[in-house]
Amino acid sequence: MSSSIVTKNISTEAAFTAVQAAVEKAKEIGINICVSVVDRGASEMAFLRMNKSFLPSMTIAKDKAYTAAGFGFPTMQWGEVLQGKTQLQAGIAGRPNVVTFGGGLPIFEGEDVIGAIGVSGGSEEEDILCAQAGVDAIDYVLV
Repeated sequence: MSSSIVTKNISTEAAFTAVQAAVEKAKEIGINICVSVVDRGASEMAFLRMNKSFLPSMTIAKDKAYTAAGFGFPTMQWGEVLQGKTQLQAGIAGRPNVVTFGGGLPIFEGEDVIGAIGVSGGSEEEDILCAQAGVDAIDYVLV
């Protein structure tokens, strides 16, 4: 008897669509961002750095995507998750590549995490807005 495990992953096309949508939203609101889309294992599938975006935003965007893919929830939720948990706060803060502020969103197909998007370059609220535009564009493509 053979058994198999099927795992879902974001496609290259969907990753590219998400990056484009996030950049279009950034242009609309007048900011310059870096945006990264990773697969379910946090391997980068697509990345774009807009002209005049902050250089450190390159790695921050990648880290936001990594964090959202790895934990399966938006990076903005870390404040709530960590509240009152001193040891967890200290442990998470010391982890490389983990970001605990907004701008990273997991990407779902049904209930399965298939990837994540990370955006950096604006305020936390602007980064979330751009990341959400990327996720929304994928939802449209998957339907």
